[in-house]
Order: sequence, then structure tokens, then C-alpha cells
Amino acid sequence: MPKIQIITDTDSNLPVELAKKHGILLVPITIQFGEESFADSLEIQNPELFERIDKIGKLPTTAAPSPAAFSKTFHSAFDSGADSIICITVGSKISRTYESALIAVEDFPGKKITVIDSEFLTMGQGYMAVIAAEAVNAGASHEEVVAKVRSIIPRCILYGSLSTLKYIALGGRVSSLAASMANMLNIRPILAMKDGKLEMLEKVRTRKAAMDRLVELLVKAVGDKPVERICYVHVMNLEDAEFLQSKLASQLKLPDVVEYFDFGPGVSVHTGVGLVGCFILTRE
Repeated sequence: MPKIQIITDTDSNLPVELAKKHGILLVPITIQFGEESFADSLEIQNPELFERIDKIGKLPTTAAPSPAAFSKTFHSAFDSGADSIICITVGSKISRTYESALIAVEDFPGKKITVIDSEFLTMGQGYMAVIAAEAVNAGASHEEVVAKVRSIIPRCILYGSLSTLKYIALGGRVSSLAASMANMLNIRPILAMKDGKLEMLEKVRTRKAAMDRLVELLVKAVGDKPVERICYVHVMNLEDAEFLQSKLASQLKLPDVVEYFDFGPGVSVHTGVGLVGCFILTRE
């Protein structure tokens, strides 16, 4: 049976252990503090990331993996016996990662490599990689796995809430004054994945209102479709993630397996500490 290698980038937020379990190779986003650079999730985690940010009062820069980084990983896969590669990247409207992977493919004429734009990020992208790996292990062909991954994209749902605008202000997307006023008023922006981008949908006041609104939006988005997979994502805020789960479980019939994932630094640097959200994959 041909060996198919699944590859994704660390904007998928796949924990290293989970990636290893499924034989998935990770290509890291780069986190840059001045002259120091770190491989997202592999060399830096959120506690150290935000300790550094709070100490210097400035956000690091992030960079998509270079074509060379993808080329190196593709070489490693083929050298380890892969017959073909399926590479699933963070959404092309979010990052240039997809473009880098496509450029890297040009270094492998005659080799079978399919690069898929997930049109998503975090565990939407992550579950695509996991489901692809599961399909490979079940004996699916390259083409069948590609079709399965692409069928997932329209079934992905993600809503979240920020607990502070402090880090958005550090990034220059709102003024420090506006962020301070929002924090004083306990304003919680609601985020949603829309048309391949993570966008600010609306603003509510108080933690309770944010949780209630997230549940309302998630229930409406799911409708009468069965839930295939669900996970809660957060940035150093497991308490709110568990609270959201308890509220949502009273409104929807959910799978027995409930998972919690911390946003990786490549994503959390743009949202800040306290983010909480829920990803749902509905059944076909």
C-alpha cells in the first residue's frame, strides 16, 4: 500500500504529541523577538510568550514558514519512504503559508504532492490533518483522502471571545485608550471564522454575556446537523473553556469525546491571554 504523508503547519494548533500519534509532520510558524526567533509550539509556548510580551510591552512578529521550510519537510517525508504528500495549510486569506507550500512543490518535479488551503486555522485545520491521517491508516487512496479533507471545509464552525483588548492595542489595531476603556467597561469582542478569515463579529459586555452569546451563535450555526467533533480552544484560560462546555452541553447533543486545546503562539499572539472559543465540525 502506498505510503501517504500528512503535513500541516503549526497554525493548526495540533499539540506535538497528537501530531506524533497520527504520524503528522509539523512545519512551524516563526515567532520573532528582535534578533531571537522561535519555532511556534516547538520552541516557545504561551506562558513564556506572554511573559516576554508583558516584560517588553511589545508584540513579537510572526512569519509564515518559508518555501525552504516546506521543502525541507517534503524532503524528509520522501527520504523516510513516503510515496506522496498531502499538505494542509492555514487559510490563504490569513497567511502566506499556503503560497510558501505551493512554491516548495516546484522543487519536486514528478513527485505527488497535494497542497490544500484549509480556509481555516486552529483545530479546524488541525482536525483536517487528523482525519486525513486516520483515512490514510484506514487504507484510503491519496485522491480519497484529498476529497475527504475538502469535504470538511464547509462543515467547520468557530466562534470565540476575547477577554481583553490589551494585546490588540499592542499590535496597533486599536488605540491604547480604546483598549483601556473597553477593559474598564468589561467589553468582550466576539470573533468568528467568516469566509476564510477570523473577524470581529460584535462586542458584548461581561463574561456572562459573552458566554451566553457564544452558545447562542454556536447553537444557531449547528442547527439540526449532528456534531461530528468538537473542541474548545483557549489561551491560558481553561476555566472559561470548561464553563463554555458546560453551557453548550445543555443546548446541543455533543460527542462523548470533549477536547481542550491551547492556542499556539502563532495564533495567540494576535488574540492575547484569556481568549476562549469553540470549534465544531458537523456531519455531512
